[in-house]
Amino acid sequence: MSEPPVMADGLTSVREGRVDDGRAGRLLYVSWAPHCSRSDHTARELGGRSSMVYAGWLGSHPATILVKYAVQAWQTWRLLRREQPAAVCVMSPPVLAALPVLAHAWRHGTRVAIDAHTCAFVLPRWRRLQWLQRLACRRAATTFVTNAHLAGVVRGWGAHATIVPDVPVVFDRVATRPRDPAFSITVVCSFTSDEPIDAIFAAARLLPDVRFHMTGDASALPRQARHARPDNVTLTGFLPVDAYAGLIVATDAVLDLTTDDHTMLRGAYEAIYQGVPVVVSDWPILREAFARGAVHVANDPEAIAAGIGRMRDDHGRYRDEAAQLAEEKRTRWAVTRRQILARLSLD
Repeated sequence: MSEPPVMADGLTSVREGRVDDGRAGRLLYVSWAPHCSRSDHTARELGGRSSMVYAGWLGSHPATILVKYAVQAWQTWRLLRREQPAAVCVMSPPVLAALPVLAHAWRHGTRVAIDAHTCAFVLPRWRRLQWLQRLACRRAATTFVTNAHLAGVVRGWGAHATIVPDVPVVFDRVATRPRDPAFSITVVCSFTSDEPIDAIFAAARLLPDVRFHMTGDASALPRQARHARPDNVTLTGFLPVDAYAGLIVATDAVLDLTTDDHTMLRGAYEAIYQGVPVVVSDWPILREAFARGAVHVANDPEAIAAGIGRMRDDHGRYRDEAAQLAEEKRTRWAVTRRQILARLSLD
C-alpha cells in the first residue's frame, strides 16, 4: 500500500473518518508509521481521523532512531495541540508513541486508547520495553488487543483491555483488474521473520497450475530466495491501496500465514470483509477468528498445497461462508464499537 503524502511540517496527511455520526473531529488516531490500514479503518469506524506521524527521512537505522522518535514526539505534540481532540487512539508499537499522547491527556483531560498490536508483546525488541507498555496501558482508558490471551496479559497489569480482533474494512477505491484464467491466490506478505516464505514457494512448486501473486516489498527478500521463486509466483511489489484491493477481489482466495501464535492476520480479515475466502495458519486464535470461509494449514509445503487444493475443490462453499463470516464480524463489531465509544466518553 502506498505511503500517504507528507505535509510541510513533516507530518503525513490526516485522513478523515467516513462514519458521519457527529463525532468527526472529536477522536484522533495517531500512528508512528508511514501507513497502517488497521489505524485508518479503526479511525473511520469510530467516526474520527487517522494521522500518520512518521519522519521517514531519518530512516530506521540504530544511529538515528532516537532522533527519529524525538522528532515524531514533537510532531505528535504539535498535532494534538492543533487538533485538541476529546479522545485519542495511539498505535503501539512503538510504545514511545503513547508518551506524548498520555502527557497531553494528563494536561487536557483527554481519554486515551492504546491499540497494542501483537508484535508489541511478542517481538524481542518490543518485549524489552514491556515495563513501559505496562505503565502506558495502566494510564490509558483502554487498550485494544486482538485476542483473549493478550487481554489477560493487559488485565494482569491492572489495566483495562478491549478485544478488537478486527474492524470492518471498506476500501475507498478498488482498481479494476482482470481475473486470471487459472485458479489464483493472493499471498499477503511483508517478508517479515514470521512468514514461512520458503514453504510458500515450495507449495507453489507443488501446484504449477495455480497462480500466486505475492504482495509486499520484495527487496526484503534475500537474493537467493528471489532466484528460487517458482515461475507461477509473481512478486507484485508494494501496491497502492486501490491496486491492493483490486488484487484481493480479483483472485480466488487469499493466503496469509504466520509462524507465531497469538497473531491476528490483517490480510486475512481484509479479504473476508470483501467476501474472499482465506487459507491461514492453524493456530487457535485463527481458528476462532476464521471459523468459516477458511482453510487452516500447518506451515509446511505439503499442508499449504493440500489446503489450497481443498479451497479450489470446494471454492463455492468457502466463498459463501466468507460472506456469512463478514456479516457476523460486522454484527460483533457494532457491539464492540459502542463499548469503545462509551469507554472514551464519546457515546
